[in-house]
Amino acid sequence: METIAIVRTSSISGKQHTREIPISVEAYALAMQAWKRGELIQNAFPMLSPADREFLMSGITPEEWDEMFSDNDFQESEDD
Repeated sequence: METIAIVRTSSISGKQHTREIPISVEAYALAMQAWKRGELIQNAFPMLSPADREFLMSGITPEEWDEMFSDNDFQESEDD
C-alpha cells in the first residue's frame, strides 16, 4: 500500500507532527482539491480513517486526543 507523510501542527499543543497516511500522491491531490472546494472531509477522503481525517484537519494525533480526553480526567471531574 502506498503512503505519504503529512506534516501538520497540532491545533491543541502547537507541536508539529508527521503522520503516514495510506493514500497515493495522486489520490491525495484529488481529494485535497475536492475538500478545498468545500466538500466535507469524510466525502473527500472516504478511504481514510476518522483519525487520519482529523489529523489532516487539525494536526491532532490520536495520542493527543487520548491525553486530552482520558478517563482519569473525566472521573476526577465527576467526583468534584
